Amino acid sequence: MKKKFFGIICFLTVFILSFNTIAFAKNDLNVDAKCAIALDANTLIPLYEKNSDMIVPMASTTKIMTALVAIKYGDLDKKVEISSKASSVRGSTAGYKKGEKITIKELLYGLMLRSGNDAAIALAEGISGSVDEFMKIMNEYAISIGILNSHFESPHGLDSENHYSTAYDLAVATAKAKENILFNEIVSAKDVDGDSYGFTRSYHNINKILWQIPESNGVKTGYTGKAGKCLVSSINHNGRDIIIVVLNSTPRWKETKKIYDYVLKNYEYKKFFSKEEIIDKVNLGKQTLNIKCNEDVIIPVSSKNEYKVEINKPKSIDFSVNKNDKIGMINIYCNHKKIYSNKLNAANSIKTKIFFKKINIFS
Repeated sequence: MKKKFFGIICFLTVFILSFNTIAFAKNDLNVDAKCAIALDANTLIPLYEKNSDMIVPMASTTKIMTALVAIKYGDLDKKVEISSKASSVRGSTAGYKKGEKITIKELLYGLMLRSGNDAAIALAEGISGSVDEFMKIMNEYAISIGILNSHFESPHGLDSENHYSTAYDLAVATAKAKENILFNEIVSAKDVDGDSYGFTRSYHNINKILWQIPESNGVKTGYTGKAGKCLVSSINHNGRDIIIVVLNSTPRWKETKKIYDYVLKNYEYKKFFSKEEIIDKVNLGKQTLNIKCNEDVIIPVSSKNEYKVEINKPKSIDFSVNKNDKIGMINIYCNHKKIYSNKLNAANSIKTKIFFKKINIFS
């Protein structure tokens, strides 16, 4: 298990930025929430933070992870029979009755639009056979996608001693979930007609942010006595999603709008490089190895911050390189702290006269 965990951490180190030490625009915003964060969904760069790494209860925002796991591991067309445990769960429900048979796809709508605790139990039982087995999968999967300061004891988020997360972890989970087309379709829906979808009933979304901010496209509300009022939102800005999390925030709708306005005022998206663009080279006498980006490099920037681009490349090469081999790294720093890192590729091939075993540096 330790070896597996170490491998996961190594993977994250290579492919994910060092987000916990990122500097952003000077915090001159007072937000009425115990914890909050605004995160660019593409790069996972924080745009605003308040106690974003504090471990706290998170109520039904838990269901973001529940949905993510259910979509990954569940058969959407499978019908699940509602158990007595699901039908009798306390808190918010979608109203499923014991013995009803509901598809996993419909349960996901009941989970996210109605915040159905009954849907959460039914999904766990239908996918893994029991809630306990589902929670094992959920916690393992959370670690694999970089959710490292959270622990899940239930699929619904009702208060319990060892059920907790952070604003940062919830934002990362949401960014991952929004890579999925079905998840986006579900959380952005305001009203779903049951007959049109072949469902057993219709669903109205209780997430008011969809009506209050026209650009919003999700995601999930939450409330318990210990967690207070919580809200995880996604707002589309010029084709990119900004994830905003407020935890234990009574005026959660107003504070979400306040953070969004702050981000719009303080940040703009700047393209540093384009995919396939040649950004550097290595001169090798008669040969030249060109180095290219493997993706568009678009970063949210603020005039209050200083940014620096660093290209790491070999000074010389005494081995053969094929086109698209990994040959360097690009790092971008904000106020001397790394906010973006990615591999660079060879734009062309080169052959050396001396035979060396081919290696792929920076692998």
